[in-house]
Amino acid sequence: MPTINTSFLKALFFKALGQGIALALGATLSVGAFAQDGALAREYPELARLNNAFDVTQAALYDAMAEINASPETMQARMETKMELDMMKNMDSMAHMGHGGGEMDMSMDGPYGELEIQSRVRLTGLLRRDHSDETAENAYSEAKSLPTHAWRVLAWGRKFERDLLNIYADSSTSFSEKRAAVADAIEAYQTGDARHAVSTVAKSVELYLDHDYATGAKSAFPRLSSLMWTNQWLQLAALEAMVVGQLDPQFAGKVPVTIERYWSKVGSDTGMTMFPVPVDMPSVPAIAPSLYSEAPQAAVIIDNLNMLDAAVADIIAYPNLENRDELLEAAADEFTKDDSNVSDEMTYLLSALRGGIFNQGGPAIGDLGRSERNRSREAMDMIHTMIMSGPQ
Repeated sequence: MPTINTSFLKALFFKALGQGIALALGATLSVGAFAQDGALAREYPELARLNNAFDVTQAALYDAMAEINASPETMQARMETKMELDMMKNMDSMAHMGHGGGEMDMSMDGPYGELEIQSRVRLTGLLRRDHSDETAENAYSEAKSLPTHAWRVLAWGRKFERDLLNIYADSSTSFSEKRAAVADAIEAYQTGDARHAVSTVAKSVELYLDHDYATGAKSAFPRLSSLMWTNQWLQLAALEAMVVGQLDPQFAGKVPVTIERYWSKVGSDTGMTMFPVPVDMPSVPAIAPSLYSEAPQAAVIIDNLNMLDAAVADIIAYPNLENRDELLEAAADEFTKDDSNVSDEMTYLLSALRGGIFNQGGPAIGDLGRSERNRSREAMDMIHTMIMSGPQ
């Protein structure tokens, strides 16, 4: 990866976010200790419950799209949708539709109408239920739509994300201890199952924006893809709230705020809501900038996993593919490689921010009432409400 001037990078990064954040960097607890301690369940039981529900729901979401694509009832709609998607591939304006393509009108049905709505209702029901740790850990392996390599990469990534949540949920540990614990978690992730670990180098955003089946989920299943991104938004927003709250006491106790916002975005079981939902994939630099500053390599892993989730959803959603399993395995394999389709740090940050924070679901703690894209700072009437400092 090319060497980058750190001061310049930070200045550009925080200018783009419209926030001035001075963060303490710090971290010497073992990963196993956090896992056994169950800090997330102990300190944030509702978030822990949702974290399990996210795994179960994501696997079920993939299967729901696959079932609709296999249904004889949808044959005509699939043919028409495939024709439209194939035509859009050749349009220059579609090159970046999946990232920064503008707000999606959630009042509009996708091509599968009532079938997608019924699936959305079932998935929302899964989110509201309790699921055991074992059920969550086995969710991807039991998904009928995921071939072996793909589900193993996704499941191994979710274990890393659970470890990270436990690390930052523990309010009794210092940031120096957390930093060491994160380093241990990354090493365990890379060495524990190296074949199924995504790269710790930022992968090119084109892997989910410009592949042959990009925007398949967003176009064919707008309600389901929005739910997937809303779930990802809370995972990042909650982590951001934990980090910020422990860096500065005035922002402590904000995890319940992110959960409340999450349910507002989820809206009704059918997906109707008056609150802004993500229309682009949430990224760590946009939604959890404090986490990025504290643990940039962990942030890259999370974003690579979320990009893979999006690419997998696109391939499953794309109508009438005959070699779907082969494509899914190839996508998962590409995200585990460190030597192809990678981005330097500056490109990664610019790619993460170019779609705008609002389009990714809005900030974890602060308020952003409408899209900040193509608007001046003065027009946005932004003020520095999150200038923070932490222990050195």
